[in-house]
Amino acid sequence: MEKEGDGDNPVMLDLGAVDVAQESTISIKPERLFGRHCAILGATGGGKSWTTARVIEECLKYKSKLILIDATAEYRGFTESSVDHCHLGSPVKIAKNSKSCSLPPTSFEESDFIALFEPSGKVQGPKLRAAIRSLRLAKIEPSLASNGTIVKENKSKKPINDAMLKHANRINNPKESVDMTKLVDQIVKECVQDYGDMNWKGPNEAEIGYCHSLLTRINGVLTSPAFRCVFSTSDGPLTDKIDEFIVGDQKLFRICLSGIFHDFNAREIIANVIGRYLLTKARNGTFLNSPIVVIVDEAHNFLGHRIGTEDYAASLDAFEVIAKEGRKYGLNVCLSTQRPRDITEGVLSQMGTLIVHRLTNDQDRAVVERACGEIDRSASAFLPNLRPGEAAIIGADFPIPLTIQIRKPQTKPKSDGPNFQEHWK
Repeated sequence: MEKEGDGDNPVMLDLGAVDVAQESTISIKPERLFGRHCAILGATGGGKSWTTARVIEECLKYKSKLILIDATAEYRGFTESSVDHCHLGSPVKIAKNSKSCSLPPTSFEESDFIALFEPSGKVQGPKLRAAIRSLRLAKIEPSLASNGTIVKENKSKKPINDAMLKHANRINNPKESVDMTKLVDQIVKECVQDYGDMNWKGPNEAEIGYCHSLLTRINGVLTSPAFRCVFSTSDGPLTDKIDEFIVGDQKLFRICLSGIFHDFNAREIIANVIGRYLLTKARNGTFLNSPIVVIVDEAHNFLGHRIGTEDYAASLDAFEVIAKEGRKYGLNVCLSTQRPRDITEGVLSQMGTLIVHRLTNDQDRAVVERACGEIDRSASAFLPNLRPGEAAIIGADFPIPLTIQIRKPQTKPKSDGPNFQEHWK
């Protein structure tokens, strides 16, 4: 599949063959597969997970750098010494030697807390922002704090306002630590009467009432098992593990999210925080000499989500931004999903290569047609008839869709359903 003159012994990924006999090998350069991002699409049972595993196996033969976000723990079978495993939360199925990690609140930005706590109305959002700033100030200037919070009731504004200006850079820095256990208390202390003079007055009971639903939600989030890896753990930070992987010799870093519950949109928010951390590293030039591919399994769970109310809505768009601008920084993404219709067309249109397995839903096929100029309705009519393991490769480097039989991976995904014959007999 490559023109002559591309150099001796180039890096080639052996994905499959034209025929079922696996004799007519199809090998593709990583530049062709990942250079403009990649998407692996297919309905359940079409072979999408096996293709993802095959791609990973082929990359591990070289000095690759892959980060896999594993939503269901089905790729925990990779046991090579060049593979690191970590998990957030408490997965039911844990890979051997997998390390438990945390995602500290310092990894979150204000937009993440807005998505997490979902303030509504004209009072809750400003009070939430003000409380976070006050808690940062309490850490920086303990002399102004009482039990870790800033008290404003019947206090002079000048000392606190002066300190806010003095430490503005740190107070507005999302990396500055915040004691989230005191957030509810601080929001209540932000609700004071203010008549525009030199001092704050007594408590504003009306504002406290408006914030009651927000306080209830914050308490629910802070005590939820879904966010135990954020607010209630002493495990090592995941961000440190990512930094170690980037500069180390390991080839694959698998992050298991199967132990994160779906309460409070926990999976979506946590995955978005991870994606934004990688994007920040990329913008700083970290990957220019060592390109990284981020493989996002079950990508429809993480892309295209908008959380919050009309007044304070937050878009979880980290991977969408990576798809749009990541490759110029050496950060490429490979999306794997069984629901292409749940991925925004703007993201799919950025995917230079599509590996399409059987798609039986007409909406899924329509999305693929609109996202890819190399295929039309007549050409996509065969997609529902593809056999398990068979896929069509479509993209800018493939003038016509190429149908191949993907080779079975040596490390098969652990995605089998229950064995009723064994357990019900």
